[in-house]
Order: sequence, then structure tokens, then C-alpha cells
Amino acid sequence: MDNQSLDTIYRSYMIDIYRYLLSLCGDSYLAEDIVQETFLRAFLYIEDINNINNIKPWLFSVAYHTFVDVKRKAKFNVIKEDYFFGNIMQMDSPEKKVILKKQVQEIRQIINKMKEKQKHAILLVDFHQLSYQEAATVMSVNVPHLKVLLFRARKAVVKRQYERSKFDE
Repeated sequence: MDNQSLDTIYRSYMIDIYRYLLSLCGDSYLAEDIVQETFLRAFLYIEDINNINNIKPWLFSVAYHTFVDVKRKAKFNVIKEDYFFGNIMQMDSPEKKVILKKQVQEIRQIINKMKEKQKHAILLVDFHQLSYQEAATVMSVNVPHLKVLLFRARKAVVKRQYERSKFDE
């Protein structure tokens, strides 16, 4: 692999990897460090990948495993950056923006309280739009298990939102 193609890969996927890691660790500086470590590991092992068309899920897998290594050392995992989930969708009116920001904040709190595997499943599939197969590969689980994790995570989000709406009435 030449430097030009590695540079292209970095430019193409760095933002996605950064956002994914930021959503996992909640610390922008730590996410930047893990992104750098991810691409260092990718550089070291890029020759081993057979199909360069599947580079995105492979990079997410490298990022996930790098995050797990860092987490084992640091023992923390909090989603706290307000701007990350707040910029998912552009809205027209200020009222819609305020409502969306509140909803996103509630969902972020719900996701933050989930079990690790459920949290990773919903982040990879629903927020980063990886396919089931790609997300399962990143998480080192089979596709049916990923679907179970995703179903439970989505169900928890809906249930907690319903409970909050009943509480607000």
C-alpha cells in the first residue's frame, strides 16, 4: 500500500472514526488520541486486509478494539459532548431545533445507561449506518446476536421515552 492511498483512506474515514470514538468515550481529546492509534494500527496491518472495498468496517473494528484497550487501562466510558448528537439533523425553525436538541439529549442519556454491547450496536447501526454484517464484524459477534442487541437497545429507548412522556403529562 502506498502513502497516497493510505492518505486517501485517512481523509475519507477519519471523521467517521472520530465521531464513533467520541460517542464511545465522550472525551474529544481521548477520541483524537484513539483515532491516531487506530490509524497507526491500520498502517501496520493494512497489507493483511484482503479486500480493500471493506476498509470502513475494518477500520471501525480496529477503532473499537483500540478503544477497548484504552478503556481497560482507563476504566471510564461516558457520552457527554452536547454537540455530537445535536448536529445529526439540520432543522428549519428554532423551535424544532430546541425540540430536537431535547429529544437527542434524552436519547443520549438513555444510550449512555445501556449495557456496553447494546450501546455499541445502536451506535454502529443507527448512528454510523453500518450494515448488520459490518457492525457484527466490528463487535466480534454474529449477525443474529447483533440483531438481538439492537432490538433490545431500540426497545429500551422507546420504553424510556414513553415513560418520560407519561411522567411529563
